[in-house]
Amino acid sequence: MATILKKDQREFQENPNRIDHYRILTEVSSIKKRINPQHLKFDLRQLNPDQYSAPYHFHRYAEELFMIVSGSATVRSPEGLEIVNSGDLIFFEMGKSGAHQLYNHTSEACIYLDIRTYIGYDVAEYPDSNKILLAPSMEIFQSESQVGYFEGEKNIKDTWRQIEDTSQ
Repeated sequence: MATILKKDQREFQENPNRIDHYRILTEVSSIKKRINPQHLKFDLRQLNPDQYSAPYHFHRYAEELFMIVSGSATVRSPEGLEIVNSGDLIFFEMGKSGAHQLYNHTSEACIYLDIRTYIGYDVAEYPDSNKILLAPSMEIFQSESQVGYFEGEKNIKDTWRQIEDTSQ
């Protein structure tokens, strides 16, 4: 079934729980029409002047494509900063080389289509703040808290003895 999202029926709403400088709006007609893609996620976004799309990040398990529908913005990537304009496509591959962030450096709103693959989960990393986000649970951890696989597992015999003692 084809679902058509008409231009004259667009309604942008501010994403909840955002802080100053990260106030982005998302078009909600796809939610209202109960569109629920399985492997391809998309959002039409409005980035107002002097706002950032999100903290600088990359995805381990998702590719992302932005199309600037109207306006202009500056994209930050590992290569630096570059201005993108209406009609431009920006592809972000998985991993560190696909890190990205948009900033609206103009006095007009920038509308862009954000399309990304989704396999049911993702891990996003934030190099500026050393965070890791797990999706879809949206749990966030500091990168420095990473431990080895067997960390805390060396006393397994004692653990089993305690279980055996309480089971008898």
